[in-house]
Amino acid sequence: MLLKSTTRHIRIFAAEIDRDGELVPSNQVLTLDVDPDNEFNWNEDALQKIYRKFDELVESSSGADLTDYNLRRIGSDLEHYLRSLLQKGEISYNLSARVTNYSMGVPQVALDEK
Repeated sequence: MLLKSTTRHIRIFAAEIDRDGELVPSNQVLTLDVDPDNEFNWNEDALQKIYRKFDELVESSSGADLTDYNLRRIGSDLEHYLRSLLQKGEISYNLSARVTNYSMGVPQVALDEK
């Protein structure tokens, strides 16, 4: 059975991707899909921060059983981290996305001081 955690912007699968792009269940490999709906504008630095945080969370749960609950906890923590990147202005909403629903909160608008 394929274990997975899916939040609005983070998907984690206990699986590997084969040559055909299909997920193959695995007890040794986790696959991370960040922002599958392209809701945000990403730069390489912000994306690498997500990957490093993912590695940190996986490492901190090393030795624990690979369960649905543990994957959901990692996914939830990453979702909160993504929100912090948005709040700091390190990523922004993609206004050209298929749907702009501001799922992480209404974007801040800079006011003209004049």
